[in-house]
Amino acid sequence: MGVAARILVVDDFRLHRELLVDSLRRESFIDHVAGAAGGAEAVRLTAGGGFDVVLLSTATPEGLSICRRVIAGAEHVRVIALGVAEADDEAVVACAEAGVTGYLLPDQPFDVLLSTIAAAARGELTCPPAIAAALLRGVGLRGSGVLARAGRMTHREREVLVLIDAGLSNKEIARKLNIEIRTVKNHVHNLMEKLNVRRRGEAAALMRSRQYAFELGART
Repeated sequence: MGVAARILVVDDFRLHRELLVDSLRRESFIDHVAGAAGGAEAVRLTAGGGFDVVLLSTATPEGLSICRRVIAGAEHVRVIALGVAEADDEAVVACAEAGVTGYLLPDQPFDVLLSTIAAAARGELTCPPAIAAALLRGVGLRGSGVLARAGRMTHREREVLVLIDAGLSNKEIARKLNIEIRTVKNHVHNLMEKLNVRRRGEAAALMRSRQYAFELGART
């Protein structure tokens, strides 16, 4: 599939977790796969930079909190939510706002999971049509406040946010944009204030969720 994905499966149901880990280990495009039972373990493992994609069971207690904590500690990680109910608009939008960039419905087969993982590892945003529709409805109802705050960001702040989402440090962003580190810090502070978030990962996740919905809308 053209990628070398490193996968972390987060599921508190040990049997499910171990079966999925074992199945994924057989796939040639997956470079490494491991499991985590809960949030603390998932945050610790992803913070080390060893994983690109997290498969998060929505049945895991405090799943959305785990998603936010993982992204806050490792902004480059893409999270796929497993078992999202397509009829639950609130749950779908809540997942997007937490930073989820891929969805798998309870009745979808293993090959769809594999293609979703491959897309996430390439940095692409994917989800079933029913989930896309729920996201678009959610954006219509709840997105205006976020979009208004995002609209106040400068062009440079948007550039910095894109690089934060790509996982770059302040030093790397400064080098990429050919500006001083203190200038990067000022931009980061300003954009977080405008988006009303306290962590870099939250800012990236928030904008990623809105980008996700509008990219899907553009395709329909």
